[in-house]
Amino acid sequence: MNTNQKTSTALAWLVLSIVLIALDQWTKSIATANLQMGEPVVFVAGFWDWTLAHNTGAAFSFLANSGEWAHWFFVVMKIAVSLVLVVLLGKMPRQQWRDALPYALIIAGALGNLVDRFRFGYVVDFIEWYYRDYHWPVFNIADSSITIGVILILLFQSVIFKEQPKDEQSGDSASAIA
Repeated sequence: MNTNQKTSTALAWLVLSIVLIALDQWTKSIATANLQMGEPVVFVAGFWDWTLAHNTGAAFSFLANSGEWAHWFFVVMKIAVSLVLVVLLGKMPRQQWRDALPYALIIAGALGNLVDRFRFGYVVDFIEWYYRDYHWPVFNIADSSITIGVILILLFQSVIFKEQPKDEQSGDSASAIA
């Protein structure tokens, strides 16, 4: 493999992951320093508050009260998913952004929350969206990265965003009939 092939892998997308991990940790440090646990601070009235919360579980506090085994389960799962996605990025061309972008987002989210698990034993959440009495579970930048990454994978793999085969793109009616 020559040097051009090595530098043209999608591993370059990990720069985005690093930037998002840094942003996630920075915003969590601001939230921790300035918010009181469970006390909302209005950001956009009727829709968006800053509310400090600690999540020992997974998404939506799944398995939050399951003890030490759940903590290590989440640690191992986040490391495994991140490693698999990094390997996949290393095997794809940098220009394959429809796969690389969502993978980079998911890696950022997994590792951003993993940093919290190692530092605190829980994940710091602080963004709370709501409408009237309905409150979305409190989340953070890392959670948003994972969610957007998964949505992009679903969108890009859907029929709407799938690339057409070459002969269909050319408009060659003979090849379309055959």
